[in-house]
Amino acid sequence: MNRQINSNQQPEEFTRVRLPQKSANEILGTVESLLGANKIRVRCIDGVVRVTRIPGKIKKRIWIREGDVIIIVPWSFQNEKADIIWKYTPPQANWLERKGFLKI
Repeated sequence: MNRQINSNQQPEEFTRVRLPQKSANEILGTVESLLGANKIRVRCIDGVVRVTRIPGKIKKRIWIREGDVIIIVPWSFQNEKADIIWKYTPPQANWLERKGFLKI
């Protein structure tokens, strides 16, 4: 059987998306502003605005800009501060928004 694929329709891409783990206290957030000195202001999904830092492991590999969707882990002793552990690519962020994970 020969099937012709319509050139206007592209097959939907399947992307694996890492979701935040509640057991590890991970939270989704959106970058509001870059503060300098490896610090970023992030609006989290729980409504709290946190100042986060970029660990060296991430700083050397990934560029983070305003509007990016990230996963953070709040500090156990100071809830207003956190560490960044993951950054989503634009297709992954679109998938999260379509599936209802981002309600910011």
